[in-house]
Amino acid sequence: MDINIDISDIKQMDIEQIRTFLSVVANGSFLEAANRLYVTQSTVSTRIQRLESYLGVTLFVRNRSGAALTPPGQRFLRHAKSLLLTLEQARHDIGLPSRFRASITVGTRIALWEELLPRWVGDMRRQAPDISIRSQIGFEEDLMRALIEGRMDVAIMYTPHHSPGLQIEHLFDETLALLTTDPDRPWPNDDYIYVDWGPAFYALHNSHYPDLESPSQMVNIGWLGVQLIISNGGSCFLPVRMAEPLIQAKKLFHVPGSPRFRLPTYMVFPRDSASLVLQQVLDSLRLLAKQQMARS
Repeated sequence: MDINIDISDIKQMDIEQIRTFLSVVANGSFLEAANRLYVTQSTVSTRIQRLESYLGVTLFVRNRSGAALTPPGQRFLRHAKSLLLTLEQARHDIGLPSRFRASITVGTRIALWEELLPRWVGDMRRQAPDISIRSQIGFEEDLMRALIEGRMDVAIMYTPHHSPGLQIEHLFDETLALLTTDPDRPWPNDDYIYVDWGPAFYALHNSHYPDLESPSQMVNIGWLGVQLIISNGGSCFLPVRMAEPLIQAKKLFHVPGSPRFRLPTYMVFPRDSASLVLQQVLDSLRLLAKQQMARS
């Protein structure tokens, strides 16, 4: 059964039903969606039942692992994200000063805001001063959820996961290097900090250091690793791009003989968006990636 949704249908559908539907999709269960939305599980069930009644289809199949989309649910997902994104965009645009023709929400990992994306925002503001830019920081799980729920237009991250209606595009590769505050100290040592750069890095790290004991310090973002080793001394893997100013200032040094790891960076955005503003943003990010690769 095909589902055809027009923007006028929003008048007949409760927007909270759409938001709840997308939250169940993003979180994989009614219970987790309820926790994220700060409502009861019965409220989530009621909203989904009313949405299913309006559409005349069953959207989810509940099982022990959570809730899975039915084929009609998968078809509705694209429309739901489009509807919610349109409303979120409209809500934000209505409050914009008249000098702005549109707004865009961009989210990334914190490491990518170091030097790289501030440069992009500056370029974008010069190229399109009539576009309002909302910048956010998050982990992959948060960024993917915001994209699925229609609260974000584009996100840049290291380890995206596939989701219906979203396009994943490789932008460029980070180079991770093992950097230390004391190049004369033998490595490994007790001051090594393991930075969680994702599953691909974990696999590479284990293959190169299979006998390395579990580090005494672990962090989930590179920025925190930098702060700790600069303050207390030590070493960790960091993107060369991010660490370059500290290397030039002789505050960080490459650990002699250490490997370098490749960390792919991806851009994720709605697959079927017809927004000309989004296309302009995507093109500018692609240009930024080309410039970054040329500098590497």
